Amino acid sequence: MSHYSLDVLRQRYVVEKRPLEASVEQILRADTRAGVRAILASIDKRRFENRSEGQRLRKMLRFETSLWESGHHAVAGVDEAGMSPLAGPVSAGAVILKPGTRIVGIDDSKKLDAAAREELAKEIKEKAESWFVAFVEVEEIDAINIYWAGIQAMQRAVRGLGLTPQHLLVDAKRLKDIDIPQQAIIKGDAKSASIAAASILAKVERDTVMRALDVRHPGYGFADHKGYPVPAHYDALARLGACAAHRRSFGPVRKALGLPPLPPWPSASE
Repeated sequence: MSHYSLDVLRQRYVVEKRPLEASVEQILRADTRAGVRAILASIDKRRFENRSEGQRLRKMLRFETSLWESGHHAVAGVDEAGMSPLAGPVSAGAVILKPGTRIVGIDDSKKLDAAAREELAKEIKEKAESWFVAFVEVEEIDAINIYWAGIQAMQRAVRGLGLTPQHLLVDAKRLKDIDIPQQAIIKGDAKSASIAAASILAKVERDTVMRALDVRHPGYGFADHKGYPVPAHYDALARLGACAAHRRSFGPVRKALGLPPLPPWPSASE
């Protein structure tokens, strides 16, 4: 390795993250220079992280793998986004991953920053067998309540898939009007790769809508907080009142409009 400088080795195996050939590694392991020790330490750390991520992904795919092995190749993960905001639609994603699909970094969308979600969304769309994102608009939310709007969005997402799923994995809920075998998984967006994929697409697509609503209704900060009930949004409501994008069935919006509180909605079991 004498003809390769430490800078070249660092560029190849640390910066570019090229695989370290066994013959090269043997030579480096015998080299006592501090710079070589640092390069090997970086490589060892990356290998450990890759093994850890591989183990995490296998765990995230345990529901899908079990179904794939039983012959259910079209397994759709389903999740919604935007249940608690005071403005904008609720969205839902449905994603069918091809058996064996591995997407590094996939996780509950709430654990990821915006840039990571955007990059993962591209990869999900490229690798998925089928995907769809559906919306339930503000007027519908106000007519049927946010719980049922979330259910409606998930049903629309499933029905929008280009391939009929053989089985559904749904985050915490059951879709009673969908005649497909399904499993409700509590905190499923952190436990199932396909539900996580659906949560990422639902979040990314809804954020795009909220940026468009920010242009249409300036002053509320929709591009920043995406309609969620944060102090800046409350301040804008107090200053500007509610706009057409606000959910009039939500208490803070009704207060801003001078409307009385609504009576409690019937529970999901009623």
